[in-house]
Amino acid sequence: MELLTTNNVWMMLCTALVFFMHLGFSFLEIGLTRQKNTINILFKNVFIICVGLLMYYIGGFNLMYPGFEDGDFGFLKFAGFGIAAPENGMTPEYADGGYTWWTDFLFQGMFAATAATIVSGAVAERIKLGAFMIFTVIYVGLVYPIVGSWQWGSGFLSSLSIGEAEGFYDFAGSTLVHSVGGWAALIAVALLGSRIGKFSSDGKPQALPGHNIPVAAAGVLILWLGWFGFNGGSVLSADPAGTSLVLVTTCLAAAAGGIGAFVLSTILYKNYDLTMFLNGILGGLVGITAGADLMSPNEAVIIGLLAGIIIVLGVALIDKLKLDDPVGAIAVHLICGIWGTLAVGIFGSKAGFDQFLVQGLSVLIVGGFCVTTAFIIIFALKKTIGIRVSEKEEIDGLDSHEHGMDAYPDFRLNQH
Repeated sequence: MELLTTNNVWMMLCTALVFFMHLGFSFLEIGLTRQKNTINILFKNVFIICVGLLMYYIGGFNLMYPGFEDGDFGFLKFAGFGIAAPENGMTPEYADGGYTWWTDFLFQGMFAATAATIVSGAVAERIKLGAFMIFTVIYVGLVYPIVGSWQWGSGFLSSLSIGEAEGFYDFAGSTLVHSVGGWAALIAVALLGSRIGKFSSDGKPQALPGHNIPVAAAGVLILWLGWFGFNGGSVLSADPAGTSLVLVTTCLAAAAGGIGAFVLSTILYKNYDLTMFLNGILGGLVGITAGADLMSPNEAVIIGLLAGIIIVLGVALIDKLKLDDPVGAIAVHLICGIWGTLAVGIFGSKAGFDQFLVQGLSVLIVGGFCVTTAFIIIFALKKTIGIRVSEKEEIDGLDSHEHGMDAYPDFRLNQH
């Protein structure tokens, strides 16, 4: 019982750290966008965590962990509404003594809301708030838990075998969390179109500077701290060897990601770009998330370094495709999420060609499902209530039109 208490307290602490990440996401999105949309961004992020938890309570948890039986293909099953604890839910028999049923729900619920937060940054400054809220309810309530059930709920991806590889592997969600959000962000940005002024008449990307880079930097450092819970909690116990290795690989990958992005962006653009440095850190964190428990420190540094390089190239690619992603969410969460997932087949204790094939096939399956569902939801919203604000609303700022208030009422002279 003492071990259960220790493990459970660690999981509760990690739950709090993942919750704290929502402040980091909010700060990052606010800092990299213009001040006239600050209230709107805060409203979206507060809505995501509130509705995400409620949707996970109503049915998401039981959709993600439905209890597939032996012989089931493991694609879709629902264990019912609500979260009534099973008989052994508060005993060491539940989850091998790692935590209680209630802690399990809360920890997983924090993860669920993260997928929609990724989309929020990519569509910032021009999406209708009502359309975004409807999308969030459906995507967090249905799409995220269904994909999660395929792996973490012992569905078909967990037993997908090719040759010697036995099942897809995604420790804390490079694919199941980050690229699930990233695929939706990609579709949303494509259907929304770019912000006014983002691309010149000849198609060249123009800088629309964020209004508060110190806040953005604080957001990234908060996210790095939160990742101690995101990856550290995914050990699902307070096992000393497991948690300490995961925290070391997580931190080294983050640091290497920052350095990789900073060095390459400096070589290419001849200036020290702080925003690229910050996104490199996040790319390293996303990249290590799939295999944080499998990697040596050396391998974690390589994965993070390559993720940082991928960020710089990914941001340039998104611009070349004339997609407008104000915070770099697609490069960070989708592209580095794919990289981190594939890295499990290249580095670490599961490395091998067969495992690489399983990882790649799983990325394609999840990507196909998320692209299809996100397109159906967002396209339906576009054709019914509309997804983009008017030109006047976008130019004036969403805060005054959708919220009737200003984040900085005493500093309107600074607005751009």
